[in-house]
Amino acid sequence: MKLNILQQMRDAAQHFLNKNVPKPVMRDINPPPANVAPPTPAPTPAPSLSPSHNPATHPTEFAQDILNRMGINVDLQANLERAIDIGSVLHPAPAHPLPDGAQFLSGSYTNQAGARNYKLYIPASYHGQAMPLLVMLHGCTQNPDDFAAGTQMNLLAEEMACFVVYPEQNMQANHSKCWNWFNAIDQQRGQGEPSIIAGIARQVIDEYPVNERQVYVAGLSAGGAMAVIVGTLYPELFAAVGVHSGLPFASAQDLPSALTAMKRGVHQPRKAGDGSQPIIVFHGDSDTTVNPLNGEQVIAQRLHHHRAARPQVQSGAVPNGYRYTQTTHTKADGSPLGEHWVVHGAGHAWSGGSALGTYTDAKGPDASREMLRFFRTVS
Repeated sequence: MKLNILQQMRDAAQHFLNKNVPKPVMRDINPPPANVAPPTPAPTPAPSLSPSHNPATHPTEFAQDILNRMGINVDLQANLERAIDIGSVLHPAPAHPLPDGAQFLSGSYTNQAGARNYKLYIPASYHGQAMPLLVMLHGCTQNPDDFAAGTQMNLLAEEMACFVVYPEQNMQANHSKCWNWFNAIDQQRGQGEPSIIAGIARQVIDEYPVNERQVYVAGLSAGGAMAVIVGTLYPELFAAVGVHSGLPFASAQDLPSALTAMKRGVHQPRKAGDGSQPIIVFHGDSDTTVNPLNGEQVIAQRLHHHRAARPQVQSGAVPNGYRYTQTTHTKADGSPLGEHWVVHGAGHAWSGGSALGTYTDAKGPDASREMLRFFRTVS
């Protein structure tokens, strides 16, 4: 999920120049008579640039002037001080009216590993009662508003009465706003981003009456890979995990190995977890960003402790949409271990999501609803 930012900026600048730079005017193209000397053209004065519009000496002011003329409302100086969030500029969060009584609050959390902002959705159905909590981890270039709009998880939170918190990755930690699932420091309990995400969940639990036996974590792509990590490292905190287009625990140690895992799957996935934490996995079998083999490996990694009963396999189709295969794994007593949904023909996008957000595909089964349904069965 990469954006060619430089190309988009070049295209925007060229569009601006095409609209605003005057074309040369052709005057008399007939040559003068042979006995008449051509007029001497008047010297063209060199353009005069004010100091603030000289790109060589004042590049920021020059760029700000260009952005203003292009109608892009960005305070360049302020953004440069903290790095421009290109994803938010190109994909601004859509404005959605909240149901009467609902809240979508901004918060932040800090520990020794760093600080992250988050947004917490409190449904209108909340009247002080204990409710489940779902932690949603966005994919690269996304933000909480975008992810909430695309997954429609807040609408389901109204229906099913639960809190939803969306931690936000920042560009200082990763230029593409990806969760750093491939860094060794971010694969350890009490370290890095997993400790921050777990800390956000605990902060919400401290501030609201969360049912602590019904706390879950889910994510998309890099967020899905991080959901696996966080769930594995904090099994006492998270009762179940949801993974969409993600990768197994500790499937990479650096960027090169991350790219290999995304392209081919993991050569030998390590065993992880104690098997007590159920998991639901969605993956499109036409995903060219994260190989669908990773979805199979996420399930296999989680089930290695169990002598599961024979899995149940069923197929279905979304009206005017994709076909899918759902494989359900249970213990011998019938209690759930995991579900693996393969969406046939789908790419790297949240299945059944809304076009109001990025990286969604409405033609697949509703991953958001199925995840919440699965989480309820394991509580």
